[in-house]
Amino acid sequence: MSRVVNRLANMNKTTRSSVFTYALVVGAFVILQLLRMTTGLGSVLEGQLIPICAYVTMALALNLVVGVSGELSLGHAGFMSIGAFLGCAAANGLAELIPFTPVRLGVAMVIGAALAGFFGFLIGIPVLRLNGDYLAIVTLGFGEIIRLVLENWTSVTKGSFGLSNLSRPSLFGMEMGVTEATNYIYYIVLAAVVVTIIVVGRLKNSRIGLALQALREDEIACEAMGIDLTKVKLSAFALGSCWAGFAGVIFAAKTTFINPASFTFMESAMVLSMVVLGGMGSVLGVTIAAAILV
Repeated sequence: MSRVVNRLANMNKTTRSSVFTYALVVGAFVILQLLRMTTGLGSVLEGQLIPICAYVTMALALNLVVGVSGELSLGHAGFMSIGAFLGCAAANGLAELIPFTPVRLGVAMVIGAALAGFFGFLIGIPVLRLNGDYLAIVTLGFGEIIRLVLENWTSVTKGSFGLSNLSRPSLFGMEMGVTEATNYIYYIVLAAVVVTIIVVGRLKNSRIGLALQALREDEIACEAMGIDLTKVKLSAFALGSCWAGFAGVIFAAKTTFINPASFTFMESAMVLSMVVLGGMGSVLGVTIAAAILV
């Protein structure tokens, strides 16, 4: 035991924070499994943990843009809606080509994340030339524009009626009930949270992550050191949008119903509150804050 304590004490701050974050996720999973075996609260908690995990994924994605790079974005819910609607539309279109639902769900997640990242990249080209309050206002406007476009694109989104009766996951052709589908999606989002924590943690300490942190501290000095500000900003914005789209598909798979009214400014404000409450740039803090606020 003393050797473990000594090793933790000798770790640098970033590594120690990553270890605590992984331990938190593993500990929550173990506690939930114990509750499932000893009480009847397991399925109830799993149903609550799915939106928690989705918001953790979104908050960590926004943390790259706001916390690590210091760029204030208020339109994150717009990219979540792009992933949700376009990912579900792609899944419905591939129903005959890919009858195996788990595979189709995975393809929908990839398509939703890729399209959200693509739109994030396109929007980021003109938007990221701004700073501070101007950037926040423009991203807020883009988030509302995306919502209004989806609300009027009735051929794909059914407008204000939204997409309903989205197919639940099945296993080898056997349809799952509500409880089984909830369990299945729970394990998917739990794996997604673990992957997100690992990727964001590694990215934060990578060359791009260090460039983003330098950009947050002093943009002029960062540019003087030869860092391509446009490339670094676009990378963070596109990655954050990509993960938001991924979380949007998870949200749609859980609720089996989505409409544009589900992705308003209040969703963006909620995710931003998680980042601020957890400590901007902190993976562990944002994870805990997302679990508390949801």
